[in-house]
Amino acid sequence: MANRFRRDVTHGIVVMPAAIALWILWVPAQPPPAETPTDMAVVADAPTGWLAGLAVVASTEGPMQRSSATWTIQEIGGSPGPFADTCGEIAPSDDPPLADWPIFPEGEFPIELPDTSFLGAPNIGPNPYEEGVHWGRLPEGRVWGSSLGIDVAPDGTIWVTERCGSFPGRDGGTPCLDNPVDPVLQFDREGRLLSSFGAGMLVRPHKLEVDHEGFIWVTDFTRSGESRGLGHTVHKFTPEGELLMTLGTPGEPGDGPDHFEDPNDVAIAPNGDIYVADGHGTGAGVRGNARIVKFDRDGNFITAWGQKGMKPGEFDMPHALVLDSRGWVYVADRTNNRVQVFEPDGTLAHVWYQFGRPSALFIDQDDVLYVADTESRDRRSNTGRPRISGTGYGFNPATRRGIRIGSARTGEVQSFLPSACPYPYPGVSGAEGLAVDEDGNIYGAEWLGTMRKYVRR
Repeated sequence: MANRFRRDVTHGIVVMPAAIALWILWVPAQPPPAETPTDMAVVADAPTGWLAGLAVVASTEGPMQRSSATWTIQEIGGSPGPFADTCGEIAPSDDPPLADWPIFPEGEFPIELPDTSFLGAPNIGPNPYEEGVHWGRLPEGRVWGSSLGIDVAPDGTIWVTERCGSFPGRDGGTPCLDNPVDPVLQFDREGRLLSSFGAGMLVRPHKLEVDHEGFIWVTDFTRSGESRGLGHTVHKFTPEGELLMTLGTPGEPGDGPDHFEDPNDVAIAPNGDIYVADGHGTGAGVRGNARIVKFDRDGNFITAWGQKGMKPGEFDMPHALVLDSRGWVYVADRTNNRVQVFEPDGTLAHVWYQFGRPSALFIDQDDVLYVADTESRDRRSNTGRPRISGTGYGFNPATRRGIRIGSARTGEVQSFLPSACPYPYPGVSGAEGLAVDEDGNIYGAEWLGTMRKYVRR
Protein backbone atom coordinates (compact mmCIF):
# COMPACT_ATOMS: atom_id res chain seq x y z
CA MET A 1 0.00 0.00 0.00
CA ALA A 2 1.31 3.42 -0.92
CA ASN A 3 2.67 5.60 1.84
CA ARG A 4 0.15 8.13 3.15
CA PHE A 5 1.36 11.64 3.83
CA ARG A 6 -1.12 13.74 5.84
CA ARG A 7 -0.18 17.40 5.97
CA ASP A 8 -3.47 18.95 7.12
CA VAL A 9 -2.96 20.44 10.57
CA THR A 10 -5.31 22.59 12.61
CA HIS A 11 -3.30 25.65 13.52
CA GLY A 12 -3.73 27.34 16.86
CA ILE A 13 -1.81 29.04 19.57
CA VAL A 14 1.72 27.75 19.55
CA VAL A 15 3.28 27.01 22.90
CA MET A 16 7.01 26.54 22.65
CA PRO A 17 8.55 26.86 26.11
CA ALA A 18 12.24 27.59 25.95
CA ALA A 19 14.31 24.96 27.69
CA ILE A 20 17.15 25.77 30.00
CA ALA A 21 19.93 23.26 30.47
CA LEU A 22 20.57 23.15 34.19
CA TRP A 23 23.57 22.31 36.28
CA ILE A 24 21.92 19.86 38.67
CA LEU A 25 23.51 19.32 42.06
CA TRP A 26 22.53 15.85 43.12
CA VAL A 27 20.95 16.09 46.57
CA PRO A 28 19.29 13.22 48.42
CA ALA A 29 15.53 12.95 48.15
CA GLN A 30 13.37 14.01 51.06
CA PRO A 31 11.85 11.19 53.12
CA PRO A 32 9.12 9.34 51.21
CA PRO A 33 5.46 9.60 52.19
CA ALA A 34 4.33 7.33 55.00
CA GLU A 35 2.70 4.88 52.63
CA THR A 36 5.89 4.44 50.61
CA PRO A 37 7.63 1.09 51.21
CA THR A 38 10.79 1.66 53.21
CA ASP A 39 12.38 -1.74 52.84
CA MET A 40 13.46 -1.23 49.23
CA ALA A 41 17.14 -1.12 48.37
CA VAL A 42 18.49 2.27 47.31
CA VAL A 43 21.33 3.52 45.17
CA ALA A 44 24.27 5.52 46.48
CA ASP A 45 23.50 9.09 47.52
CA ALA A 46 26.41 10.65 45.63
CA PRO A 47 28.03 10.15 42.21
CA THR A 48 30.71 7.49 42.12
CA GLY A 49 32.72 5.65 39.48
CA TRP A 50 32.01 6.78 35.90
CA LEU A 51 29.38 9.25 37.12
CA ALA A 52 31.93 11.26 39.08
CA GLY A 53 33.86 11.82 35.84
CA LEU A 54 30.98 13.42 33.94
CA ALA A 55 30.00 17.03 33.68
CA VAL A 56 26.73 18.48 32.48
CA VAL A 57 27.64 21.17 29.95
CA ALA A 58 25.86 24.28 31.25
CA SER A 59 26.81 27.39 33.18
CA THR A 60 25.81 31.00 33.75
CA GLU A 61 28.84 32.35 31.91
CA GLY A 62 29.81 32.61 28.28
CA PRO A 63 27.74 32.83 25.10
CA MET A 64 25.28 30.12 26.14
CA GLN A 65 23.74 32.51 28.74
CA ARG A 66 21.99 29.68 30.52
CA SER A 67 20.49 29.78 33.98
CA SER A 68 21.93 27.92 36.90
CA ALA A 69 19.87 26.52 39.75
CA THR A 70 20.23 24.33 42.79
CA TRP A 71 16.97 22.50 43.37
CA THR A 72 15.99 19.98 45.95
CA ILE A 73 13.97 16.94 44.97
CA GLN A 74 11.09 18.23 47.09
CA GLU A 75 10.95 21.58 45.29
CA ILE A 76 10.73 20.15 41.77
CA GLY A 77 8.77 17.00 42.57
CA GLY A 78 9.52 13.42 41.63
CA SER A 79 12.99 11.95 41.97
CA PRO A 80 14.83 13.07 38.81
CA GLY A 81 18.32 11.85 38.12
CA PRO A 82 21.25 14.23 37.55
CA PHE A 83 20.74 14.43 33.76
CA ALA A 84 16.95 14.78 33.72
CA ASP A 85 16.88 18.46 32.71
CA THR A 86 19.97 18.61 30.50
CA CYS A 87 18.16 18.01 27.17
CA GLY A 88 20.82 15.35 26.62
CA GLU A 89 23.71 17.80 26.68
CA ILE A 90 26.06 15.47 28.51
CA ALA A 91 29.77 15.08 27.81
CA PRO A 92 32.91 13.83 29.60
CA SER A 93 34.50 16.63 31.58
CA ASP A 94 37.70 16.34 29.52
CA ASP A 95 35.84 17.02 26.24
CA PRO A 96 36.06 20.80 25.72
CA PRO A 97 34.02 22.67 23.08
CA LEU A 98 35.54 22.80 19.61
CA ALA A 99 36.45 26.25 18.33
CA ASP A 100 35.00 25.66 14.86
CA TRP A 101 31.52 24.78 16.23
CA PRO A 102 29.95 28.10 17.26
CA ILE A 103 27.59 28.46 20.20
CA PHE A 104 24.76 30.95 19.78
CA PRO A 105 22.93 32.64 22.66
CA GLU A 106 19.73 30.90 23.62
CA GLY A 107 16.90 31.81 21.27
CA GLU A 108 19.25 33.22 18.63
CA PHE A 109 20.13 30.11 16.62
CA PRO A 110 20.04 31.41 13.01
CA ILE A 111 17.97 28.54 11.57
CA GLU A 112 14.30 27.93 12.39
CA LEU A 113 12.24 24.82 11.79
CA PRO A 114 9.40 25.02 9.24
CA ASP A 115 5.76 24.62 10.24
CA THR A 116 5.73 21.12 8.76
CA SER A 117 8.64 18.70 8.40
CA PHE A 118 9.81 17.31 5.07
CA LEU A 119 7.90 14.09 5.79
CA GLY A 120 4.68 15.84 6.80
CA ALA A 121 4.96 16.01 10.61
CA PRO A 122 3.45 19.25 11.98
CA ASN A 123 5.85 21.36 14.06
CA ILE A 124 3.12 23.67 15.37
CA GLY A 125 -0.44 23.15 16.56
CA PRO A 126 -2.78 23.51 19.53
CA ASN A 127 -1.25 22.40 22.83
CA PRO A 128 -3.89 21.50 25.43
CA TYR A 129 -1.37 20.64 28.19
CA GLU A 130 0.48 22.38 30.97
CA GLU A 131 4.26 22.23 30.99
CA GLY A 132 5.56 18.86 32.16
CA VAL A 133 6.66 18.45 35.77
CA HIS A 134 8.78 15.78 37.46
CA TRP A 135 6.61 13.04 38.91
CA GLY A 136 7.03 9.82 40.90
CA ARG A 137 8.75 9.90 44.28
CA LEU A 138 11.23 7.09 44.93
CA PRO A 139 12.51 5.98 48.36
CA GLU A 140 15.00 8.21 50.11
CA GLY A 141 18.38 8.29 48.39
CA ARG A 142 17.13 6.75 45.13
CA VAL A 143 16.64 8.70 41.89
CA TRP A 144 15.33 7.67 38.51
CA GLY A 145 17.68 5.93 36.12
CA SER A 146 16.94 5.57 32.42
CA SER A 147 13.24 4.80 32.01
CA LEU A 148 11.28 3.66 28.99
CA GLY A 149 8.29 1.61 30.17
CA ILE A 150 5.03 2.96 31.62
CA ASP A 151 1.33 2.07 31.50
CA VAL A 152 -1.96 2.65 33.29
CA ALA A 153 -3.55 -0.33 35.07
CA PRO A 154 -7.30 -1.07 35.10
CA ASP A 155 -7.45 0.28 38.67
CA GLY A 156 -6.01 3.62 37.53
CA THR A 157 -2.56 3.18 39.10
CA ILE A 158 0.58 3.80 37.06
CA TRP A 159 3.20 1.08 36.54
CA VAL A 160 6.70 1.90 35.34
CA THR A 161 10.08 0.32 34.74
CA GLU A 162 13.49 1.90 35.18
CA ARG A 163 17.04 0.66 34.81
CA CYS A 164 17.92 0.45 38.48
CA GLY A 165 19.46 3.90 38.80
CA SER A 166 21.77 3.61 35.79
CA PHE A 167 22.07 6.60 33.51
CA PRO A 168 22.05 7.32 29.77
CA GLY A 169 24.66 5.60 27.70
CA ARG A 170 26.54 4.41 30.78
CA ASP A 171 24.54 1.43 31.92
CA GLY A 172 26.46 -1.26 30.07
CA GLY A 173 24.41 -4.34 29.34
CA THR A 174 23.34 -5.49 32.79
CA PRO A 175 22.36 -2.49 34.98
CA CYS A 176 19.71 -4.28 37.04
CA LEU A 177 22.03 -7.18 37.83
CA ASP A 178 24.79 -4.78 38.84
CA ASN A 179 22.45 -2.85 41.15
CA PRO A 180 19.60 -5.23 42.12
CA VAL A 181 16.93 -2.79 43.28
CA ASP A 182 13.30 -3.24 42.24
CA PRO A 183 12.95 -2.04 38.61
CA VAL A 184 9.14 -2.43 38.37
CA LEU A 185 7.20 0.12 40.41
CA GLN A 186 3.56 1.05 41.01
CA PHE A 187 2.40 4.61 41.77
CA ASP A 188 -0.86 6.40 42.33
CA ARG A 189 -1.68 9.30 40.01
CA GLU A 190 -0.18 11.82 42.43
CA GLY A 191 3.19 10.05 42.23
CA ARG A 192 3.18 8.21 45.56
CA LEU A 193 4.94 4.86 45.45
CA LEU A 194 2.60 1.97 46.27
CA SER A 195 4.59 -1.20 45.58
CA SER A 196 7.54 -2.60 43.65
CA PHE A 197 9.18 -5.86 42.63
CA GLY A 198 11.73 -7.45 40.33
CA ALA A 199 15.10 -7.11 42.05
CA GLY A 200 17.56 -9.53 40.44
CA MET A 201 14.96 -10.80 37.94
CA LEU A 202 15.63 -8.44 35.02
CA VAL A 203 18.75 -7.38 33.14
CA ARG A 204 17.90 -4.19 31.25
CA PRO A 205 14.13 -3.62 31.17
CA HIS A 206 12.74 -1.77 28.19
CA LYS A 207 8.95 -1.42 27.84
CA LEU A 208 6.03 -2.38 30.06
CA GLU A 209 2.36 -3.28 29.42
CA VAL A 210 -0.49 -3.77 31.88
CA ASP A 211 -3.14 -6.00 30.32
CA HIS A 212 -6.93 -5.90 30.76
CA GLU A 213 -6.73 -8.29 33.73
CA GLY A 214 -4.08 -6.25 35.53
CA PHE A 215 -1.09 -8.50 34.82
CA ILE A 216 2.27 -6.79 34.26
CA TRP A 217 4.32 -7.58 31.12
CA VAL A 218 7.96 -6.46 30.80
CA THR A 219 10.41 -6.77 27.92
CA ASP A 220 14.01 -7.41 28.97
CA PHE A 221 17.25 -7.46 27.01
CA THR A 222 20.96 -6.87 27.21
CA ARG A 223 23.11 -5.05 24.70
CA SER A 224 26.31 -6.76 25.76
CA GLY A 225 27.48 -10.34 25.89
CA GLU A 226 27.12 -10.38 29.68
CA SER A 227 23.52 -11.55 29.94
CA ARG A 228 24.36 -13.94 32.81
CA GLY A 229 21.66 -16.27 31.60
CA LEU A 230 18.92 -13.61 31.49
CA GLY A 231 17.53 -11.15 28.96
CA HIS A 232 16.13 -11.49 25.41
CA THR A 233 12.80 -12.29 27.04
CA VAL A 234 9.26 -11.09 27.74
CA HIS A 235 7.89 -11.75 31.24
CA LYS A 236 4.36 -11.83 32.64
CA PHE A 237 3.96 -11.01 36.35
CA THR A 238 1.18 -10.70 38.84
CA PRO A 239 0.94 -7.25 40.48
CA GLU A 240 2.65 -8.83 43.48
CA GLY A 241 5.66 -9.80 41.35
CA GLU A 242 5.02 -13.52 40.89
CA LEU A 243 6.43 -14.68 37.54
CA LEU A 244 3.70 -16.44 35.52
CA MET A 245 5.18 -16.76 32.03
CA THR A 246 8.39 -16.15 30.11
CA LEU A 247 8.53 -15.90 26.34
CA GLY A 248 11.90 -16.35 24.66
CA THR A 249 14.93 -18.28 25.83
CA PRO A 250 16.69 -16.45 28.69
CA GLY A 251 20.18 -15.29 27.77
CA GLU A 252 20.00 -16.64 24.19
CA PRO A 253 19.31 -14.30 21.27
CA GLY A 254 17.77 -15.81 18.18
CA ASP A 255 15.16 -15.48 15.45
CA GLY A 256 13.01 -18.57 15.87
CA PRO A 257 9.56 -18.82 17.47
CA ASP A 258 11.10 -19.44 20.91
CA HIS A 259 13.78 -16.75 20.76
CA PHE A 260 14.04 -12.95 20.64
CA GLU A 261 16.93 -10.60 20.12
CA ASP A 262 16.49 -7.51 22.30
CA PRO A 263 12.67 -7.39 22.36
CA ASN A 264 11.38 -3.84 22.62
CA ASP A 265 7.72 -3.90 23.53
CA VAL A 266 4.71 -6.12 24.17
CA ALA A 267 0.95 -5.59 23.76
CA ILE A 268 -1.92 -7.82 24.85
CA ALA A 269 -5.23 -8.09 22.97
CA PRO A 270 -8.55 -8.44 24.86
CA ASN A 271 -8.68 -12.13 23.85
CA GLY A 272 -5.21 -12.65 25.34
CA ASP A 273 -3.19 -12.75 22.11
CA ILE A 274 0.34 -11.47 22.67
CA TYR A 275 2.25 -9.21 20.24
CA VAL A 276 5.98 -8.60 20.68
CA ALA A 277 8.08 -6.00 18.85
CA ASP A 278 11.41 -7.77 18.46
CA GLY A 279 14.78 -6.24 17.58
CA HIS A 280 16.55 -3.14 18.88
CA GLY A 281 19.46 -3.19 16.41
CA THR A 282 19.42 -0.48 13.76
CA GLY A 283 21.28 1.14 10.91
CA ALA A 284 23.42 0.14 7.96
CA GLY A 285 25.55 -2.92 8.53
CA VAL A 286 23.58 -4.03 11.60
CA ARG A 287 21.84 -7.36 11.30
CA GLY A 288 19.32 -8.81 13.67
CA ASN A 289 15.62 -9.14 14.25
CA ALA A 290 13.12 -6.53 13.07
CA ARG A 291 9.72 -8.15 13.32
CA ILE A 292 6.41 -8.50 15.12
CA VAL A 293 5.81 -11.90 16.74
CA LYS A 294 2.31 -13.06 17.70
CA PHE A 295 1.41 -15.70 20.32
CA ASP A 296 -1.85 -16.95 21.80
CA ARG A 297 -2.73 -16.29 25.45
CA ASP A 298 -0.83 -19.42 26.54
CA GLY A 299 2.37 -18.38 24.77
CA ASN A 300 2.01 -20.64 21.73
CA PHE A 301 3.51 -19.17 18.56
CA ILE A 302 0.97 -18.07 15.94
CA THR A 303 2.84 -16.03 13.33
CA ALA A 304 5.50 -13.38 12.74
CA TRP A 305 5.93 -10.69 10.12
CA GLY A 306 8.48 -8.11 9.04
CA GLN A 307 12.21 -8.00 8.42
CA LYS A 308 14.93 -5.37 8.49
CA GLY A 309 14.42 -2.88 5.72
CA MET A 310 12.71 0.29 4.56
CA LYS A 311 9.88 -0.98 2.36
CA PRO A 312 6.28 -0.86 3.61
CA GLY A 313 5.85 -3.70 6.09
CA GLU A 314 9.57 -3.85 6.89
CA PHE A 315 11.15 -2.39 10.03
CA ASP A 316 14.31 -0.80 11.31
CA MET A 317 13.95 -0.93 15.09
CA PRO A 318 10.28 -1.55 15.94
CA HIS A 319 10.68 0.41 19.17
CA ALA A 320 7.09 0.32 20.47
CA LEU A 321 3.68 -1.10 19.66
CA VAL A 322 0.09 -0.65 20.82
CA LEU A 323 -3.36 -1.93 19.87
CA ASP A 324 -6.51 0.06 19.12
CA SER A 325 -10.10 -0.88 19.98
CA ARG A 326 -10.33 -3.03 16.83
CA GLY A 327 -7.22 -4.98 17.74
CA TRP A 328 -5.17 -3.34 14.97
CA VAL A 329 -1.43 -3.16 15.65
CA TYR A 330 0.47 0.15 15.60
CA VAL A 331 4.26 -0.10 15.39
CA ALA A 332 6.79 2.65 16.07
CA ASP A 333 9.19 1.94 13.18
CA ARG A 334 11.65 4.39 14.68
CA THR A 335 14.70 4.40 12.45
CA ASN A 336 12.42 4.63 9.41
CA ASN A 337 10.74 7.71 10.97
CA ARG A 338 7.22 6.32 10.69
CA VAL A 339 4.30 4.54 12.33
CA GLN A 340 3.05 1.43 10.54
CA VAL A 341 -0.45 0.09 11.14
CA PHE A 342 -1.44 -3.57 10.66
CA GLU A 343 -4.55 -5.65 10.94
CA PRO A 344 -4.33 -8.41 13.59
CA ASP A 345 -3.09 -10.97 11.03
CA GLY A 346 -0.21 -8.74 9.92
CA THR A 347 -1.85 -7.23 6.83
CA LEU A 348 -0.45 -3.73 6.31
CA ALA A 349 -3.10 -1.00 6.47
CA HIS A 350 -1.25 2.34 6.77
CA VAL A 351 2.23 3.87 6.72
CA TRP A 352 2.25 7.25 8.50
CA TYR A 353 5.10 9.76 8.61
CA GLN A 354 3.13 12.66 10.09
CA PHE A 355 3.79 11.67 13.72
CA GLY A 356 7.55 12.23 13.53
CA ARG A 357 10.24 9.78 14.59
CA PRO A 358 8.37 7.57 17.06
CA SER A 359 9.93 6.32 20.29
CA ALA A 360 6.71 5.74 22.26
CA LEU A 361 3.05 5.07 21.48
CA PHE A 362 -0.20 5.06 23.44
CA ILE A 363 -3.82 4.67 22.34
CA ASP A 364 -6.64 5.55 24.73
CA GLN A 365 -10.16 4.12 24.98
CA ASP A 366 -11.39 6.58 22.32
CA ASP A 367 -8.73 5.54 19.81
CA VAL A 368 -6.72 8.72 20.27
CA LEU A 369 -3.12 8.06 19.31
CA TYR A 370 -0.22 9.65 21.25
CA VAL A 371 3.25 9.51 19.67
CA ALA A 372 6.47 10.77 21.32
CA ASP A 373 9.45 11.84 19.21
CA THR A 374 12.70 11.92 21.22
CA GLU A 375 15.35 11.60 18.52
CA SER A 376 14.64 13.67 15.39
CA ARG A 377 17.77 15.67 14.59
CA ASP A 378 20.23 16.72 11.94
CA ARG A 379 23.93 17.55 12.07
CA ARG A 380 23.40 21.09 13.33
CA SER A 381 24.75 21.85 16.80
CA ASN A 382 24.64 24.59 19.40
CA THR A 383 26.84 22.89 21.99
CA GLY A 384 30.35 23.60 20.72
CA ARG A 385 30.76 20.02 19.49
CA PRO A 386 29.12 17.83 16.83
CA ARG A 387 26.10 16.01 18.22
CA ILE A 388 25.26 13.35 15.65
CA SER A 389 27.46 10.53 14.48
CA GLY A 390 28.61 10.04 10.93
CA THR A 391 26.21 7.14 10.53
CA GLY A 392 23.32 9.59 10.62
CA TYR A 393 21.42 7.84 13.39
CA GLY A 394 18.37 9.91 14.34
CA PHE A 395 18.41 11.81 11.04
CA ASN A 396 14.95 13.30 10.48
CA PRO A 397 15.57 16.90 9.43
CA ALA A 398 13.14 19.79 9.85
CA THR A 399 11.23 17.94 12.59
CA ARG A 400 10.50 19.37 16.02
CA ARG A 401 10.50 16.88 18.88
CA GLY A 402 7.53 16.45 21.14
CA ILE A 403 4.28 14.51 21.53
CA ARG A 404 1.87 14.50 18.58
CA ILE A 405 -1.73 13.55 19.27
CA GLY A 406 -4.27 12.50 16.68
CA SER A 407 -6.76 9.95 15.46
CA ALA A 408 -5.71 6.31 15.37
CA ARG A 409 -8.43 5.73 12.76
CA THR A 410 -7.61 8.47 10.25
CA GLY A 411 -4.04 9.46 11.12
CA GLU A 412 -4.90 13.14 11.41
CA VAL A 413 -2.62 14.98 13.84
CA GLN A 414 -4.81 17.23 15.98
CA SER A 415 -2.53 18.68 18.66
CA PHE A 416 1.15 18.92 19.51
CA LEU A 417 3.16 19.23 22.73
CA PRO A 418 6.50 20.64 21.57
CA SER A 419 9.65 19.57 23.36
CA ALA A 420 10.86 21.96 26.04
CA CYS A 421 14.37 21.44 24.63
CA PRO A 422 15.35 23.99 21.97
CA TYR A 423 16.41 23.17 18.42
CA PRO A 424 19.06 22.07 17.52
CA TYR A 425 18.91 19.15 19.91
CA PRO A 426 22.12 18.18 21.72
CA GLY A 427 21.06 14.58 22.49
CA VAL A 428 18.11 12.29 23.12
CA SER A 429 15.38 14.05 25.11
CA GLY A 430 11.74 13.51 26.03
CA ALA A 431 9.44 10.58 26.72
CA GLU A 432 10.49 7.14 25.51
CA GLY A 433 7.42 5.65 27.18
CA LEU A 434 3.88 7.08 27.29
CA ALA A 435 0.74 6.51 29.35
CA VAL A 436 -2.48 8.52 29.58
CA ASP A 437 -4.96 8.38 32.47
CA GLU A 438 -8.75 8.64 32.26
CA ASP A 439 -8.61 12.43 32.62
CA GLY A 440 -6.25 12.78 29.67
CA ASN A 441 -3.13 13.54 31.72
CA ILE A 442 0.05 12.27 30.06
CA TYR A 443 2.88 10.48 31.88
CA GLY A 444 6.27 10.21 30.17
CA ALA A 445 9.11 7.83 31.02
CA GLU A 446 12.39 9.46 30.02
CA TRP A 447 15.70 7.91 29.02
CA LEU A 448 17.50 10.83 30.67
CA GLY A 449 16.29 9.61 34.05
CA THR A 450 12.93 10.95 35.19
CA MET A 451 9.17 10.56 34.97
CA ARG A 452 7.24 13.61 33.84
CA LYS A 453 3.53 14.40 34.06
CA TYR A 454 1.63 16.70 31.69
CA VAL A 455 -1.71 17.87 33.09
CA ARG A 456 -4.46 18.51 30.59
CA ARG A 457 -5.83 22.05 30.77
